[in-house]
Amino acid sequence: MLATTPTTVLEAVNQIIATIGEPPVSSIEDNGVIDAVMALQALSAVNREVQLKGWHWNTEEHYPIARTFPEGELRLPRNTLRVNPSGEFNRLDLVHRGQRLYDRKNHTYTFDQGITVNITFLLPFDELPEAARTYITIKAGRRFQEGQIGSELLSKFSEKDELWAKVALEDAEGDTADLNILDNAFVGTVMNRRPSA
Repeated sequence: MLATTPTTVLEAVNQIIATIGEPPVSSIEDNGVIDAVMALQALSAVNREVQLKGWHWNTEEHYPIARTFPEGELRLPRNTLRVNPSGEFNRLDLVHRGQRLYDRKNHTYTFDQGITVNITFLLPFDELPEAARTYITIKAGRRFQEGQIGSELLSKFSEKDELWAKVALEDAEGDTADLNILDNAFVGTVMNRRPSA
């Protein structure tokens, strides 16, 4: 029967353990199959790594961060991967420390007001677009196989699949992000410097 839903975590784990010839498992919770546990860890690690890049689907611009009361801290959501002040606040020298923002210039976690940021979130696997799920699963499968068996031949096949999956993910990103070369700051600066005819 053909799948009619996006890839689940269980399906991803089964694809990963299939790279070393293991049979599928029916559950990823306490199944006693050490390879399935290790496959889930590989999937989790690659999921974080891929999402850290920041994609249209896991990044928000001008996201409001309110001050806590009475501390006056700027606390970030627990699933924050990257953050940078945006808009009128982009001049601030803030860094992500733990779950808070730290002002490097004034050496403090305390702020007078809330701010807006560009923020990248770590999303659960089942909230990712299918192109991302596919790429993450194939990449995790290749790494898992290399760690368990180390077959160069299998790695070569997986590398090709991984490359095609990455291309598909980047194509999907281009389609959904509505990227435009004229929106690029560098290109806009160059275009504005062109001599008039």
